[in-house]
Amino acid sequence: MRSSNPVFSRRGFSRDTGYAGFNAPPQAGAAANPYAGANPYADPANPYAQGQAPTQAPPQYTPQTRPMTMDDVVARTGMTLGTVIAGATVGWLFLTQSLGFAIGAGLVAMVLALVQSFKRKPSPALILGYAALEGLFLGALSGYLNGLPNMNGAPMQAVLGTMAVFVAMLVAYKTRIVRVTARFTRFVMIAALGFVLLSLVNVLFMAFAGGEGLGFRSGGLGIVFGIVGVVLGALFLALDFKQVEDGIAYGAPREESWLAAFGLTLTLVWIYMEMLRLISILRGD
Repeated sequence: MRSSNPVFSRRGFSRDTGYAGFNAPPQAGAAANPYAGANPYADPANPYAQGQAPTQAPPQYTPQTRPMTMDDVVARTGMTLGTVIAGATVGWLFLTQSLGFAIGAGLVAMVLALVQSFKRKPSPALILGYAALEGLFLGALSGYLNGLPNMNGAPMQAVLGTMAVFVAMLVAYKTRIVRVTARFTRFVMIAALGFVLLSLVNVLFMAFAGGEGLGFRSGGLGIVFGIVGVVLGALFLALDFKQVEDGIAYGAPREESWLAAFGLTLTLVWIYMEMLRLISILRGD
């Protein structure tokens, strides 16, 4: 299962692992050894298997190639989000009057995100660099908006809203209220594509026709569009949770936990930005 997250949508976790494929999810009564089980090359359900047996015996297990665990994902996600928060603190305290610099940091962060998205393997340096620069941008923007007459406290509301969406979707996913299927994934991807295209068209109308474009970011239509953006972010989270769950079940290598952290961070940033935009519309600023 692939996520519509910009990081995961291209190929899921990488398959170039340096050791022979991955095992299928453990079955009831299976041996406790996580590396035991059927030949992964004969398991069509394993999305991480190479598809055919290697021409020579696979290399022996080494600590560098052990499968990732949920603890790995939580630790790397904590590091990435912690870097975003640290950058945001600096941006809030020192860059609210230097939005030009903050916007530049945001553009560089976007470039780093794109570079990482097209790399075969995750790069912790790129991911943490993206997190730091994205944090600077978010902190400066949030601090600036917080100083506007109608926006005091809005960034904190957006943070709380983002946390609420994350917790709600995690509970819904774990209790299987939300089930990630192929149909669900197709729907989210099509909806996300339509959302992005409409946003781009709106920006073009704003650039060339002036005013507020097609009205997707103001008034009643803007509120509806903002709610759709938040809902899409929540659906992205469900896809990301599924991606992580599958990666752990099929034995994705430990380094892929960085990719999981990166994708979750991108999704949370998306939700925060849409929350902040929605709150600004509701407050009439």
